[in-house]
Amino acid sequence: MEQTFASSGTGPGIARGAVAALADEPLDWRFKAAPPQSWGRSTREWLATGPTLSSLGTPLLTLDGAALDHNVRTMADWCAKAGVALAPHGKTTMAPALWQAQLDAGSHGITLANLPQVRIARAFGVQRILLANTLIEPAGLAWLADELAADPDFAFLSWVDSVESVRLMDEALRAAGAERPVEVLVELGGPGGRTGARGVDAAVEVAAAVLRAPTLRLAGVGGYEGALAHDASAEGLATVRGYLRELGDLHGRLASAYPADRRPVVSAGGSAYFDLVVEELADLPEAFVVLRSGAYIAHDDGFYRGISPLARDGGRTPFRGALHGWARVVSRPEPQLALLDAGKRDLPFDEGLPEPQRVRGGAELTGTAARITALNDQHAFLRDAGDLAPIGAVLRLGVSHPCTAFDKWTAIPVLDSADAAEPKVTGLVRTFF
Repeated sequence: MEQTFASSGTGPGIARGAVAALADEPLDWRFKAAPPQSWGRSTREWLATGPTLSSLGTPLLTLDGAALDHNVRTMADWCAKAGVALAPHGKTTMAPALWQAQLDAGSHGITLANLPQVRIARAFGVQRILLANTLIEPAGLAWLADELAADPDFAFLSWVDSVESVRLMDEALRAAGAERPVEVLVELGGPGGRTGARGVDAAVEVAAAVLRAPTLRLAGVGGYEGALAHDASAEGLATVRGYLRELGDLHGRLASAYPADRRPVVSAGGSAYFDLVVEELADLPEAFVVLRSGAYIAHDDGFYRGISPLARDGGRTPFRGALHGWARVVSRPEPQLALLDAGKRDLPFDEGLPEPQRVRGGAELTGTAARITALNDQHAFLRDAGDLAPIGAVLRLGVSHPCTAFDKWTAIPVLDSADAAEPKVTGLVRTFF
């Protein structure tokens, strides 16, 4: 029997053997985090030599293994207590090993943002995929039709937000001879937001078009509240709540249109407002509510640290920043200006600049005047650290916005603890962008 996205499915949700095989991939100069001592060895062989942080060069991005584990468990427990499913957004990391950790912790599936990402997920056997986007590319839909026909355990769900997109999907799937209908969510948007039908009435018209298309199946409703607010102010939270209530209204309007034998999906929730999604949508009649939070797995020391629901409520267990940059002072042309060897090609900068945290084997910088004021392609401008950061010193940097951190590294070392005096390298996370 073919799977639907809301069904429980069978198996681990990912091809564990394909993920495990990444440890046998040989390391060489193509991976900028891999030191020359690792070249010619597989990841497994190199890790067996007991490398430490000191054996790695700069610039560098690392993951804190203890923080990763904490974040995965914390989010899984939170969703279980809230009674909602989680399909974490895999585009944050594009790392099959981290997807496997999320699935092993109870995630229902993996969310992705475009077709190339879906193809990567299928290469690693991901069984339940939510595409948080509209797919209208004919060649892509032909590939999808073949994937669905070849694997009855593959459950796929995507979005539509217009009558025209429904028409284009249906035409392409008919031309491809699609055997299985493609499940779709009607996407509701908001004024000034991203994609999505503008208003409940327009979304209902889209749903009616889906019902007329034999190659599509109406599976529920969805959207992204994070495009409508960018802070945790009273105004921002009110905007998000208003949007989520409209999404709930749309679900109610479509109740009689859903297939009687399938539980409808209602999906929303990034890493900033998932608490509001639960408060507004978790009790909708018959709904299978799916959160799509992705950034939580690495969290950060910037944007998400300030806006995360688990940070806004002091009584909860917060996520921990698992991402750290490491950069060396290579020049100090002025007493209060130092240049580091990490820049835009190495560290995220779109949601805030990196923050100096400490000098390896030296001073704590958090709470001092030291700050990063700008990034060039390969340099960071460190100001007001003075003699705390002499030439040759290696600094640990907190970063903001994990979604633009992972894409800069094809392999990211995992440390047992970034707080240790001499962190041990316990893994190497392979990414695919």
